Amino acid sequence: MKVAQARAAAAGWVAEHAAGTAGFAGAFLSGSAVWLPDEAELPPASDVDVTVVTAGATAPPKLGKVPWNGVLVEVTYTTWDAIGPPDAVLGSYHLAGCFRADTIVADPTGRLTALRAAVSAEHPRRVWVRRRCRDAELRIADGLRTLSAALPLHDRVTAWLFPTGVTAHVVLTAGLRNPTVRLRYAAARDLLAEYGRLDRYEELLDLLGCAGMTASGAARHLRAMTEVFDAAVPTARTPFPFSSDITAAARPVAVDGGRALIEGGRHREAVFWIAATYARCLKILSADAPAAAAAHRPAFEDLLADLGVARPADLERRARRLLGLLPRLRALAEEIVAANPDVRD
Repeated sequence: MKVAQARAAAAGWVAEHAAGTAGFAGAFLSGSAVWLPDEAELPPASDVDVTVVTAGATAPPKLGKVPWNGVLVEVTYTTWDAIGPPDAVLGSYHLAGCFRADTIVADPTGRLTALRAAVSAEHPRRVWVRRRCRDAELRIADGLRTLSAALPLHDRVTAWLFPTGVTAHVVLTAGLRNPTVRLRYAAARDLLAEYGRLDRYEELLDLLGCAGMTASGAARHLRAMTEVFDAAVPTARTPFPFSSDITAAARPVAVDGGRALIEGGRHREAVFWIAATYARCLKILSADAPAAAAAHRPAFEDLLADLGVARPADLERRARRLLGLLPRLRALAEEIVAANPDVRD
């Protein structure tokens, strides 16, 4: 399916299921579908992200992944207060990219159109690019503060893993690229290759612990993750923010997407989402099937050992190392911003 068709399908979901609901204030696309050209093929392991704006003070819970007319639509709700004025959007590395192009699929009040006009005009300015890089950097520092030895193993790993993965987002933000979630390391590698800085890419992988990961090792961990995924899907009852990522409908993204990366020679780039998905599945099983969680934990510990973070002290040490390298990461981002021909004053 072409990206334009997938976007149209997502807009159709909004018209059918969101536009007539109480408090509906608009909707816009986000994620990879915003950045791909209309005529590109939507990858089989990709969904289309839709953010629905509500007029209330509190947004409904995330709906998550919904199969719709041949497309997996991921639906998130937000409020006007959470979006903020143009300056807030321009300084947010997650939000700004949503308004750099025409992503609006419904706008009954005209506010999204006005916001998009203000943001798209300023998006490539150096001052805002730097501010978004700083926003990503702060996400790293703030996220690592949640790391605690008192947390269950799967939560400790998540508290370390996602802030570590934001290092790729700093680089992508500097390059005016999509801060994608699952494919962040592959995208960061492509960007750094363009700027002749693949040496720095190895540093990002080393912080994650997968610089030396082999294809066979990644495939082994993917098989183990697939087993825990398939155990968690029919068991899940407790709701979590990520619950829709651990469903039969989402299996092509988590499992098949990882396999495609490995088979394409990007086994190291597959590790981040393998680890993230494994931790999430264990969280589900720990809540709803503790015996199954215990059965799948040894393979998770095997993955952590390969990443060099088998013990709580290893995670703490890796987190301190990352914090110490933030000035170096900031300098790399500034180097990219300075060399980026699309950034303007």
